[in-house]
Amino acid sequence: MIALRALIARNTKIYFRDKGVFLPSLLSPLILLFLFIVFLGNVYRNSILDVVEGFSLSRSAVESIVSGWLISSLLAVCTVTIAFTANLAMVQDRATGRSKDLEVSPVPRSTVALAYFISTFLVTAVVSFTALAAGFVYIAASGWHLSAGDVFATLADTLLLTLFGTALSSVVCNFLRSQGAVVAVQATVSSAYGFLCGAYMPFSNVTQWMRDLLMCLPGSYGTGLLHEHLMGGAIEAVVAEGIPAEYVAALKDAFDCRLGFFGSAVPEWICYVVLAAASLLLVGAYVALCARKRFKRGAV
Repeated sequence: MIALRALIARNTKIYFRDKGVFLPSLLSPLILLFLFIVFLGNVYRNSILDVVEGFSLSRSAVESIVSGWLISSLLAVCTVTIAFTANLAMVQDRATGRSKDLEVSPVPRSTVALAYFISTFLVTAVVSFTALAAGFVYIAASGWHLSAGDVFATLADTLLLTLFGTALSSVVCNFLRSQGAVVAVQATVSSAYGFLCGAYMPFSNVTQWMRDLLMCLPGSYGTGLLHEHLMGGAIEAVVAEGIPAEYVAALKDAFDCRLGFFGSAVPEWICYVVLAAASLLLVGAYVALCARKRFKRGAV
């Protein structure tokens, strides 16, 4: 246990001491939020007004929907992409040869692998919850309609997505051998993941067959949970303003507040089950990869 704590502290310090990695990864969610607000805010406001055309909505309700969508999209992406940067210690050790020093040390290789995983989770959680705190400030400034249940559910969503991102990056980074490879993979994931999970563009904007295909990816369910919990209170405010039920339903569909898979609505608990199962499956794959490497070295 002492060795595990020491390795976790060591891996975590490597990340936070590297200002060229830490500061960009911490600032990137905030920069992304700023870009969302500047370039996409009006697009979503106009989309809301188009859906409820003929009815008047308060500015507070509109801004609350927009801010909820932007923050949920931001969190859905950064909880996964930051995990790839946070896993840098594993790849750096492999690239510099420090991993070989760890292999000949009395510390079990399983402890080393677990330390990488836990430190990546902790680093990703710090950055993600920092982004969430900034998001709550923005939502409060736009118009706060979140209940205590929405806040706690969002915290749980962020934690589960952090676990998913950590497990996914741990599996992928097992095959990487240089810092440049991590940067390349992280850039690829950053550019593609947001579209694939429905963070950058609502699924309502794509064809039905594409929507069903993207719903096969576990990240889509995590994004859907964040949309539902960060926009649910704003949708209720729209209902309280007397907007007809069919327009409210259209608004939910337009902003992915309720997910559908092959024409059937997906309950919230199914989203949690899918995301948790995918996370556990990836953790199992990481354990299997580490065990396979240990077996090969033992055979040699």
